[in-house]
Amino acid sequence: MATVTYVGPFAEGVDIQVDGRWRRVPHGGTLEVSDADAASLCERRGTRLTELRKRVLEIIWNSPTPLGAYAILDVLRDDGRQGAPPTVYRALDFLLEQGLIHRLASLNVFTGCRRPDSFHGGQFLICRDCGQVDELTNPTVEELLRAEAACRRFEVLSQMVEVLG
Repeated sequence: MATVTYVGPFAEGVDIQVDGRWRRVPHGGTLEVSDADAASLCERRGTRLTELRKRVLEIIWNSPTPLGAYAILDVLRDDGRQGAPPTVYRALDFLLEQGLIHRLASLNVFTGCRRPDSFHGGQFLICRDCGQVDELTNPTVEELLRAEAACRRFEVLSQMVEVLG
């Protein structure tokens, strides 16, 4: 079980979709997200959420700010686990493939996904002062980017918009 605490920039809070259900997390509030939700999602996709993958996901979910691979490795070592960077990167790759987390390339960090039930691009508001990140869920932005790309005969394979402020 992971506890997600929302302390992002929106005073009204944020909605998070887990296992097909939308849940409201108020500013400063928390949401319990079970490992079973993530495991069930993986099972439906024909994959398996191993203990290590689950622990890496919990570490990311429980962090108030996005984390880099070495910070995750430090937490695993504090847990008493043996590990090396390739182990963490393999777990992160799996979680990315399953849409449970996002990688913010501009900072080389990882953050939990608000809509793990659906594969999607992402738009993120990133605070340079506090390091907090808020994922937007606006399909209009994705559609606009695809339309602009199509006008230029550019095929969009994936999209991730990172807005620093």
